[in-house]
Amino acid sequence: MVSLPGLKDLIENISRERNLPRVAVQAALREALLKGYERYRRAQNLDKQHFDEDFFDNFEVELDVEEEGFRVLATKTIVEEISDPDHQISLREVQEVAEEAQLGSEVVLDVTPEQKEFGRMAAMQTKQVLAQKLRDQQRQMIQEEFQDLEGTVLQARVLRFERQSVIMAVSSGFGQPEVEAELPKREQLPNDNYRANATFKVYLKKVSQGQQRGPQLVVSRADAGLVVYLFANEVPEIEDEVVRIVAVAREANPPSRYVGPRTKIAVDTLERDVDPVGACIGARGSRIQVVVNELRGEKIDVIRWSPDPATYIANALSPARVDEVRLMDPESRQTHVLVAEDQLSLAIGKEGQNVRLAARLTGWKIDIKDRAKYDYAAEDAKFAAAAAEYQAQQAQMEMDQAEDEDELDELDEEFTETMEVSDAPA
Repeated sequence: MVSLPGLKDLIENISRERNLPRVAVQAALREALLKGYERYRRAQNLDKQHFDEDFFDNFEVELDVEEEGFRVLATKTIVEEISDPDHQISLREVQEVAEEAQLGSEVVLDVTPEQKEFGRMAAMQTKQVLAQKLRDQQRQMIQEEFQDLEGTVLQARVLRFERQSVIMAVSSGFGQPEVEAELPKREQLPNDNYRANATFKVYLKKVSQGQQRGPQLVVSRADAGLVVYLFANEVPEIEDEVVRIVAVAREANPPSRYVGPRTKIAVDTLERDVDPVGACIGARGSRIQVVVNELRGEKIDVIRWSPDPATYIANALSPARVDEVRLMDPESRQTHVLVAEDQLSLAIGKEGQNVRLAARLTGWKIDIKDRAKYDYAAEDAKFAAAAAEYQAQQAQMEMDQAEDEDELDELDEEFTETMEVSDAPA
């Protein structure tokens, strides 16, 4: 046995520092010691033989934590004549110890090198592999722990800053160890103040797999899922499924610094005596204010969803007053929204933010028009011409497709006839 003084304490310390179970640390240590033994054998290479990739598959390391050491064991097959001493052992040699041994059976032998033979290079290899294996074990544990939490909200604490990202500590539950997560620049809120040890609610956006460097967890403060969670947490009617959130459109990082973050959220209910918008806002705005405070003053519009597209679009453009919604082309989902002149800037919003979010929320392309200057006949004629042109293009495409199919059918027939002629007996 090769002695490893302090092995027991080493396993305990690694387990505590890296939040890994002792079993996982021991498994990593066994793999690392086996790699060290491979390095030792390659350095010895007494027979000048070539070691294949799977040459050491029959070797394993046995840790003795109490005695603080390890052994290298080899599983060998019993044969009449030995051609490979690393994988085979002679029947005669085994029968000296066990007379009942038979050809083809396997035996496990202790092939541990002497303490002094397990040199410095082998020890360095063991140390490098151990570090890598421990990292792999940690990544595997994090993946298993957080995989089912993807798409949920966690409490996070700011640790440090790396380039433009914020590195945060998150936990999967009460009493669980903290794990590092990355909050990239694009997922941050412009009004957040990320200082050391500040706490935030974050949306777990992605649990990365593989061996890339850095935190495996990617969290977000800008995802619409965070808004949904905050409302569900604050509004009991949503939790009880009396009120449902139908759609959310969020612009947490507007393209211009002169425009602030804004969210539109569409809600609905099947209960006749429940006001879904009022339930989300709360008495004197108490419920929505909690959400706004968590999002550092982000503007939030709660609107009533409707199965009627015109009503839904008019609601989505809140707080602007809409006079009329014209569904110009339901197929391509284009609409004209007519408003009074004094409502134009409100409907469009600063740098187009209001209409942009309304379009994203409803799924319709919205064109805001001044009602006083709107020409019904001209707009109808324009859309009728566009529709006719579109139908003509579709008809031409269908004709071209039919011609292509006819050509393919002819080619298939010619090919079949050729094959039949070639198969006919001479």
